[in-house]
Amino acid sequence: MTYQWPSGNGAMAERIRQLYQASPGSVPLLTKSGGLGHLLDTALESPLPMCILWGDDALQLYNDAHADLVGDQHPNALGAPAARSWGQDWALLTEAWQAALRGESSLLRRCSLRIRRRGKGIATWLDMAFSPIRQDGVVAGVLLCPVDVTEQMQNEARLSEAAFHYKLSAHNHRLSEQRLQLALEASDLLGIWDWDLRESDYRQQPDFFSLVPMNMPGATPGLSLKSFTDHIHPSDRERMLAAIDHCIHHSGSLAERYRLNGIDEEVRWAFARGRCHYDDQGTPLRFPGAIMDITRQQASEEALRQSEAELRELNETLESRIQERTSALAEVYERLLAEMAKREQAQEALRQAQKMEAVGQLTGGIAHDFNNMLTGIIGGLDLIQHYIKSGRHSETQRFIEAATTSANRAAALTHRLLAFSRRQPLDLKRVDLNALIESMRELFIRTLGPHILIQPDLDHSAWAAISDENQLESALLNLVINARDAMPDGGTLRIATRNLKLEPGTRLGDLPPGQYVVLSVSDSGCGMSPKVLASAFEPFFTTKPIGQGTGLGLSMIYGFVRQSGGHVQLTSESDVGTEVSLYLPVHEGELHTEEAQVQPARSALARQGEAVLVLEDDAAVRLLVVELLAELGYEVLEAAEGAAALALLESPARIDLLVSDVGLPGMNGRQVADLARERRPDLRILFMTGYAAQAASSGFLEPGMDLISKPFTVDTLIRHVQDALGR
Repeated sequence: MTYQWPSGNGAMAERIRQLYQASPGSVPLLTKSGGLGHLLDTALESPLPMCILWGDDALQLYNDAHADLVGDQHPNALGAPAARSWGQDWALLTEAWQAALRGESSLLRRCSLRIRRRGKGIATWLDMAFSPIRQDGVVAGVLLCPVDVTEQMQNEARLSEAAFHYKLSAHNHRLSEQRLQLALEASDLLGIWDWDLRESDYRQQPDFFSLVPMNMPGATPGLSLKSFTDHIHPSDRERMLAAIDHCIHHSGSLAERYRLNGIDEEVRWAFARGRCHYDDQGTPLRFPGAIMDITRQQASEEALRQSEAELRELNETLESRIQERTSALAEVYERLLAEMAKREQAQEALRQAQKMEAVGQLTGGIAHDFNNMLTGIIGGLDLIQHYIKSGRHSETQRFIEAATTSANRAAALTHRLLAFSRRQPLDLKRVDLNALIESMRELFIRTLGPHILIQPDLDHSAWAAISDENQLESALLNLVINARDAMPDGGTLRIATRNLKLEPGTRLGDLPPGQYVVLSVSDSGCGMSPKVLASAFEPFFTTKPIGQGTGLGLSMIYGFVRQSGGHVQLTSESDVGTEVSLYLPVHEGELHTEEAQVQPARSALARQGEAVLVLEDDAAVRLLVVELLAELGYEVLEAAEGAAALALLESPARIDLLVSDVGLPGMNGRQVADLARERRPDLRILFMTGYAAQAASSGFLEPGMDLISKPFTVDTLIRHVQDALGR
């Protein structure tokens, strides 16, 4: 007879046999060799449900009884992981399965699961035994033996329900003592009573309480009415007895609060509630009820009553307290205002003192320089007058030149002060820094002397800057002179140019990102201490002896460069040297060579009939301009204020050019120009300014307008008049 594996005649034996014969390797655990083959034969012959859970994935092999038990899981569960078949219920079984893998048997009782049968989830209770399967001394799987106890559980539930109803019926709807005791322990219930009033001497019955109050010291089962009343505080005892008697014979209901006669000084409160039952003739039959511990409730109510009394008192005094608080706040506010006023006065005094100190420094420095210059001018003019009266005309020229030099120095100082305050209008144009440095090389050599070596370091690809060339020349010469004074024993002066592209996120002062050309002047001189370096840009700060420096050099350079849209960086170290770097914006257009300006000849330049209107409030300046234009052959009209000028402009007189001061009383020069353009749209305008903040701003000049800064030379005025008239 041929042996078939697995053996057995059941449906599961045949299914596993077919699966093994068709493809022995399709399910890794299907093998007839070893202990697993014998265990499978045994399980398939068992009439009880058995399932082998093999390996770490709990692959399932089971018998016919287990297939019937698991319902719709079969046949897909065969050879599949248990977690996939049992779904969410596997989480209830995982711990016991893992324990069996560790060699520990376990039994889970009354596992509540939902097993699907014919597509419906059926509530099922199982006892499930997990046993380890050992192979060669190692746990290789788990044997699961489930037992369906659903019917047993349902029978027990029916019996329990029947017993419950029986008890209720047998004991006249009394609650079970066990459940009642649990209720007593979990709540503030002290006890219950069920008093049988059919006895003649019911007051002496020993079963006034069917369950003993838990918190009554010395209480025993079968508590009589006297024992109960002994636990009532003496002050409340008579009232409670009267209430009980009235409930039994009259009202039928009891609801009373009373104090307990405790063993300590703490006062405890109880609440008794009951209802009396009568027969058809009104005879009392039973008096059930319950007692609650209301100590916490009583304390809460007492606290609430006290709180309502804190509240009433606060409401009664609220208005007065608000007035008191308001008065106190008003007093604090007044003190605060007084302190703020005092602080403001102190700050104002400090600002005034600082202002006066700055003004003192400014006026002192300016007075020193201007007094020297005015001495040269006034003294020279006095001598000129003296020589003219005495007929010595030939000797006046040198004093005229000295007075002119002093006047030009005063004009230059004024321009530098305006540059420092960023009020001086700049003549911004393209400047080739390398060409500018080369043009000044001879001047630098004469200024520095033979003991100082000039070391140029010029980037031949340096971009063109946009700047005021005259101001830049003055700044560069000033830096060279400072470097010379810092190297009295000789040294090296380095002048360098380079390009700089400032990337976004890179900080250099407050310069925006973009392209800049850098002009640096460095020396190998004495350098500056940190204290001197911190004050280097302050006006009139100087370390030179009195009479050898005004202290305006670096401050004016700073103002000029900042007004040009650039930045100044100063680095220095004592006994090492100093470097000053000027960061100037780059001009984007093509470089071009400007033609040399030819000095106009002081001769008649006016065309036939050309007329100029001169508007100037300063009589001396007006006289100078009028006389010069008349000498050049122009018809000249003059006015000292805006209204007079407008009257001339409204007349039929010919006016080709308006020469006007910017700062005028009443209407300023720009306002007069706007009104003049309304009447004469093609009128050319030349502004004169000694100080005009608006002239420094972009957009001040329109087409057909030009600007000349005071003081100016005659040749400069002639050139601007020629330009304005299209010469």
